[in-house]
Amino acid sequence: MDDGTDDVDAVLSAIGPRLRALRRKADVTLSVVAERTGIPVSTLSRLESGQRKPSLELLLPLAKVYEVPLDEIVEAPETGDPRVHLKPEKRHNGMIVVPLTRRPGGLQAYKTIVPAGPPVAEPTLHSHEGYHWLYILSGRLRMILGDREVVLKPGEVAEFDTHLPHWFGSADARPVEYLGIFGPQGERMHLTAQYPPR
Repeated sequence: MDDGTDDVDAVLSAIGPRLRALRRKADVTLSVVAERTGIPVSTLSRLESGQRKPSLELLLPLAKVYEVPLDEIVEAPETGDPRVHLKPEKRHNGMIVVPLTRRPGGLQAYKTIVPAGPPVAEPTLHSHEGYHWLYILSGRLRMILGDREVVLKPGEVAEFDTHLPHWFGSADARPVEYLGIFGPQGERMHLTAQYPPR
């Protein structure tokens, strides 16, 4: 008879990687999290590696620090509700990001809305670990990659190593919407579909 132990173990084993992903997303060190929560660095490290079983006493302050609901850390099994509950996040320069995946680590999919606005004369470029793939849904995206600048239109695709300094913005007075897939360094999209020649 299934007593649900496997489900509980699966939920608990996924918490460590999820905590690590939340901390990296918040761009803070274990030491900073320890200062803000009062939880020792060694305990935080063991939680992230799965060597320490999580408890409410540990997870509540972490949820507060990472500004997420507790169920996002625990991610309990689905209750049969087929609806997808998307939670938009506002980022720098007014961009709105809607995560389409909730699995920590690996490839992450999301929809991004770049607000309309006056052209940015001197954009600030950023670089970080990872690999980025994006598909333009609407609008015209101005993209700077290193010393190159391109404008992408609906239906166009771009992919690049995010170690390369980059910046995105609207190319005109209209907002831009695009689908993005972001993965760790070395993990890229592999297209296997074949299309008939035109």
